[in-house]
Amino acid sequence: MQMLMPEPQIFVERTLALIKPDVVDKEEEIEDFILRSGFLIVQKRKLQLSPEQCSNFYADQYGKVFFPNLTAYMSSGPLVAMVLARHCAVSHWKELLGPSNSIRARRTHPHSLRAIYGTDDLRNALHGSLSISSAEREIRFMFPEVILEPIPAGQRARDYLNLYVKPTLLAGLTALCKEKPADPMTWLADWLIEHNPNKPRLQHHVTAEEHQ
Repeated sequence: MQMLMPEPQIFVERTLALIKPDVVDKEEEIEDFILRSGFLIVQKRKLQLSPEQCSNFYADQYGKVFFPNLTAYMSSGPLVAMVLARHCAVSHWKELLGPSNSIRARRTHPHSLRAIYGTDDLRNALHGSLSISSAEREIRFMFPEVILEPIPAGQRARDYLNLYVKPTLLAGLTALCKEKPADPMTWLADWLIEHNPNKPRLQHHVTAEEHQ
C-alpha cells in the first residue's frame, strides 16, 4: 500500500526592518538589496518617533548605559519601517545585517549592510528583530492595524471586522450603487483591492500627526 506523503509546505515568517534616521537617504538602494535577497516588502511607512515612543519600542534595553543616546538617535529624524516576509525571515535578515557594531562588522562581515551603511555601535544604520516573538511585538508597534498569524478569532476577529472590513465593504457597496457599472462583481473586486486598508502604505513625507 502506497503511503500518502503530505504536500511540502513553505512556512513564511515576518520580521521588522528599520532604516534608521542617518541612512534614510539610502532608502532606495537598501530596498533594492532587500528585494534581491528574496524578501517581500509586505508593509512600509516613513515616520518620525518621539523620544517617548523610542523608549517604548526599546523597552527591553531600558536601564543600559547607552539607552538615552539610543532614544535620542532614533528620534533625531525620519525613519523607514518595513515588514519583510520570506522563509526564515528573522534569521536571514539578521544575517544580512551583520554584527550590531558597524566597526566590528567591517572587520568580520565586510559585505553586511551594517558594515556598508553603519558608522559605529550606536549608529549602525538598520534594525532587525531578534526573534519571531520580538518581530510580532515590533510589527504591532509600528503597524498597529496589521494582522499577524495566527489569524484572530472570537472577539478579536469581530473587532477587526467591525473596525476595518465592514466600513470598507459598506463604502465599496455605496460606490457601486452610485457607479452602476456593467460588470458589478469585477468593479467591486477592483475597488476593494484599491481601498484595501492593509495594503502597503508608501509614505514619502512625514506628517505632523506621525511626528507627535
